[in-house]
Amino acid sequence: MRNHILKVAERLFYDEGIRAIGIDRIVAEADIAKATLYRHFPAKTDLVAAYLKARNQRVLEAMGQVATADKASPVERIRAIFRNLHEKADTPSFRGCAFMLALAESEGTPEVVAIAREHKNVVRQILLELCRDFAREPERLSKRIALCYEGALATIAVDRDPGAAQVALDIVNSLIEADGTTPEP
Repeated sequence: MRNHILKVAERLFYDEGIRAIGIDRIVAEADIAKATLYRHFPAKTDLVAAYLKARNQRVLEAMGQVATADKASPVERIRAIFRNLHEKADTPSFRGCAFMLALAESEGTPEVVAIAREHKNVVRQILLELCRDFAREPERLSKRIALCYEGALATIAVDRDPGAAQVALDIVNSLIEADGTTPEP
């Protein structure tokens, strides 16, 4: 039942916004009693935290699969992360980064802030590990690539243009070249 409630809440929170969705709506959509929801999630903040943790796990697993692809070079894996972003963004349901959306709505709720920061830190760490395999200045390059990724997410959310992921990838390719590495085509 907990997973069912969480799936309903995830869909509603991401599609319509955390503030826009009340407990009554989740109860109605999940077709459960309010007491059932509160048994699993004593407060809406608990449900929001569970939503973000579940989404964090899914996003990082997907990114991790791309980042650890056996046959691809580290540079190609970075490129694949941006291509995957483009594919996700090129769907009608894509609203941008769930963590940034949650931060914007959370009014500084400590748990939301902590989960969002942890997510962003892990994304940066994944990029750093990839850059360590080829870059002259892996820390510097990975920070720049992470900023391109975040910028693409924000631009896609505001402009509804998945092409921002390709623009970001073009910038990343220039950054890799400027680092002095010779990436594979």
